[in-house]
Amino acid sequence: MSIHINAEAGKIAPTVLFPGDPLRAKYFAEKYLENPETVSDLRGMYCLSGEYKGKRVSFMGSGMGQASLSIYANELYRDYGVEQIIRIGSCGSIQEHVKVNQIILAQGACTNGNMNRRRFNNLDFAAISDFTLLSKAYTTARDRGLDVHVGNILSTDSFYDSHPEEWKLWASYAVLGIEMESAELYTLAASYGKKALSILTVSDSLLDSSHDILQDREKGMGAMAELALALA
Repeated sequence: MSIHINAEAGKIAPTVLFPGDPLRAKYFAEKYLENPETVSDLRGMYCLSGEYKGKRVSFMGSGMGQASLSIYANELYRDYGVEQIIRIGSCGSIQEHVKVNQIILAQGACTNGNMNRRRFNNLDFAAISDFTLLSKAYTTARDRGLDVHVGNILSTDSFYDSHPEEWKLWASYAVLGIEMESAELYTLAASYGKKALSILTVSDSLLDSSHDILQDREKGMGAMAELALALA
């Protein structure tokens, strides 16, 4: 056990798929894994382990934001020997060519948050994904005919931003979308010498408000989860 995860040693697989929503983690595990077992449920943050095509895989929620993800990712890498964490979540597009229900493979993650500024004494760290995971995810996605984009994203600390036009600056530097977790995940993976990748379904667009976010968000989630499972 760790402070925030009550799984016994050996119960969490070397590969963890990491949605923000713990209920989505539970749903995906029960849908895709053989013999799924709830191995941790502390604070309602479910972790379920099972097998997918003969390989052990775990699904666990991360919560929303870099601070929440940091707690769980630290303990997974450090205390449970997890080798790779694949974030599966949603993001908002800030590019015209990146459409709702398409997938972004986050090659790198910019941030306007302060966790890395504190960690690196106000210096900048380039938080990037693991190339092996990224390359395999891109090849698999193209082979499956998925609409996929590769590039930078922004991990923000504020969902309800006091600077609502700031996204335009990031968009002008070819950032593809905005979410709230990946920069911290990539930084922790680098710190522990482990692997990480974020696979994101575009759930909405700051350039197109015509979509029903709650309904459309679910449409691309299955393809995203299946793509992540192919990397286990």
